[in-house]
Amino acid sequence: MSIDLILGLATGIVFGFLLQKGRVLRFEKQVGALLLRDMTILKVMFSAILVGMVGILLLSDAGVIKLSHKPMNVGALLIGAVLFGIGWAVMGFCPGTSVGALGEGRWHAVFAIAGMIVGAAIYAELYPFFKATVLSWKNYGKIGIADALNISHWGVALLVWAGFISLFILFEKKKV
Repeated sequence: MSIDLILGLATGIVFGFLLQKGRVLRFEKQVGALLLRDMTILKVMFSAILVGMVGILLLSDAGVIKLSHKPMNVGALLIGAVLFGIGWAVMGFCPGTSVGALGEGRWHAVFAIAGMIVGAAIYAELYPFFKATVLSWKNYGKIGIADALNISHWGVALLVWAGFISLFILFEKKKV
């Protein structure tokens, strides 16, 4: 087993442990997030995004990693977001929480995981069709938010931090 696989496995175990400790694997937290009544999941995601963003930008600036954007394709983004939302609403799990829930011994998460695998297989089989249709809708190429706004990536980070901190404050005031 390569060091990349070992690091990936270790990272996955730590991620699952933190999801479990943050109680975001619980069904009531998932439903609460979907109904906008419990923002625990969003708070956990926002915290991870903020910390990860700074780490990735520091590594990029130091030349340790190179950022590589995926193409900004409106059709793929819209359809993917709708399918993700439907799957989350029907199963009560997103991809990370379904695997974490299975790790907790909640066997019904197998259906969510199976759905993801079947969905990926269907996508792979229908890729030529999608490439000619959905994936050809308004493709902006490999562009990032900093490129689109013509500002530094640290400027984007500052805007994201300000937005997320504002949302944290709002969630706390609303007690959600």
